[in-house]
Amino acid sequence: MSADGPEARRCGLVAVIGAPNVGKSTLVNRLVGTKVSIVSPRVQTTRSRIMGVAMAGPAQIVLVDTPGIFLPKRRLERAMVRAAWDGAGDSDIVLLLIDAERGLDGPSARIAERVIATARRPLAAINKIDKVRREALLRLAAEARDKGFADSVFMISALTGDGVEDLRKHLAAAMPEGPWLFPEDQVSDLPARLWAAEVTREQVFHLLRDELPHASAVATDAWIEQEDGAVRIEQTIYVQREGQKAIVLGAGGRQIKEIGSRARAELETTLERRVHLFLNVKQRADWQDDRGFYGELGLAFDA
Repeated sequence: MSADGPEARRCGLVAVIGAPNVGKSTLVNRLVGTKVSIVSPRVQTTRSRIMGVAMAGPAQIVLVDTPGIFLPKRRLERAMVRAAWDGAGDSDIVLLLIDAERGLDGPSARIAERVIATARRPLAAINKIDKVRREALLRLAAEARDKGFADSVFMISALTGDGVEDLRKHLAAAMPEGPWLFPEDQVSDLPARLWAAEVTREQVFHLLRDELPHASAVATDAWIEQEDGAVRIEQTIYVQREGQKAIVLGAGGRQIKEIGSRARAELETTLERRVHLFLNVKQRADWQDDRGFYGELGLAFDA
């Protein structure tokens, strides 16, 4: 392949940034074509920077799914917001995702101003367009352009896929020439153990909803390859208070069995082999102050 030919390889980083729960992980998963980031209707689900790899002909688009940006109060929250802005600073393009219903409200407006001031190539996309009338969408797009997003403002639905292909083509054309960062068949930079923990954490979010606050984490303690081709995965769900253990376990252990059943099904689908998943629950009040936990997620402990 000629370095200056029409099929010369292209590759670059695109940080997907925005307020909590605007659909960043859903968009990254849609562009990649498979799930690389967990999705939940609850805010602050994504905790660290996760790279998803999307292919478009000779272009490799490395999407950086960042935690939602909000006003942090605790150490973990500060580390999450730091990771989001670090992801933006390292990228060729910063894509601001705007919720069509919320528009450029206070939090999104502040993020937009910083993106315009600091990003090399700022881009905007309005998500959840199926929930808003066309007239309102056009006004919001004009407002985004007035903020400084002079390039195209895309209108998409990450959930249904509407408009996403146009966005993919634009990103692919904007990638600088250069070698790919990942093999063509790799979809994420997440280590298998961390990805498996994220799969289980997603089910904790879905099943426990408001019963369990964000004071929970999942760690993969063991990943054991077996002779028959199956894998044995042992994980611990950490909670901060003793009473939260009972919530995760459920009456007669039914809740943790359901968490395990759903997580195992997704793991087997993705890994395409049998998975033996064993879950344990431990109370640890200080897990959010464990330096090793931050290192495993790629977060700055002293943010």
